[in-house]
Amino acid sequence: MHRNNFKSGCACIALALLVMVLPACSYKDNTTVLTLAHNLDQSHTVHKGMVYMDEQLQQYSNGKMSVKIFPGGQLGSERENIELLQIGSLAMTKVSASPLEGFVPAMKVFSLPYVFNDRDHQLRVLDSDIGTELLESLDIARLHGLGYYDAGSRSFYTTKKPVDTPADLNGSKIRVMKSQTAVRMVASLGGSPTPISLGELYTALQQGVVDGAENNPPSFYRLKHYEVARYLSLDEHTFVPDVLIMSKLIWEGLNTQQQTWLMMAVRDSIEYQRELWQADTAESLRLVEEAGVTVTRPDKKPFMQAVESMKQDYAGTETGDLLNAIKEMQ
Repeated sequence: MHRNNFKSGCACIALALLVMVLPACSYKDNTTVLTLAHNLDQSHTVHKGMVYMDEQLQQYSNGKMSVKIFPGGQLGSERENIELLQIGSLAMTKVSASPLEGFVPAMKVFSLPYVFNDRDHQLRVLDSDIGTELLESLDIARLHGLGYYDAGSRSFYTTKKPVDTPADLNGSKIRVMKSQTAVRMVASLGGSPTPISLGELYTALQQGVVDGAENNPPSFYRLKHYEVARYLSLDEHTFVPDVLIMSKLIWEGLNTQQQTWLMMAVRDSIEYQRELWQADTAESLRLVEEAGVTVTRPDKKPFMQAVESMKQDYAGTETGDLLNAIKEMQ
């Protein structure tokens, strides 16, 4: 067996064994313990929000329920965690809304550019019946949507020059997530979309494999991409939330009181995380500017016009109706 394949095989076996000894929902001293895994580090606002959720859940349940959190990809990638939820081997996880479009097509609405005018518009939609219906649409994938964490807006950052107009993207290789909608967006703006894993992106920027990428300011700072990409253009093309999801099997195994306690803790967690996110975004922008990054705020209209056809293609469809409903809330 090839050495790399052997290592990969060993890693898969180790993960499987770990999951086997960590039940998704366990009972200890009359306490129901829910396992939650995610791929973020412990300094991230989402992780802090989850810690707060555990604290609130223990308080609401008088110690009868708690959450055991496994950060930093300890139980696998985002997709692996979703698959563990589907079979009931993991209780909860956090994923970006974009990859969820591979499970539930309606989720692609978050990857479409310029759906939301600003953060306030997005949060109003997420907290409305529209947001609730999108969470409920996950049931078909054996998932139960709990709520949305704030992941801010995604903007372009580049190594050679700022992106002040779509023309500045012409010929530029831009890293995108593995999302067909994200790929089409960059192509519509004149760039060359290049899917690369997030873990490889720093080196890819440093070595010129790609000319830029797109993400939110806290990630741009935390991942140290500002060290190799010295231009951040706040075009805010997408507002893609993080989604807290749960195994439908585990959710349905909780009684009504337990579900109520959990949702109360989830709502507290979301409110707390959103406050942390705003502060983190402001601080991240301050720090990258202090480090010498050129931060610009381009006129969004030319960008919006360049990608308008992406939304027009959905006219008369369920996604088109969803886009119209979102627009009415602006």
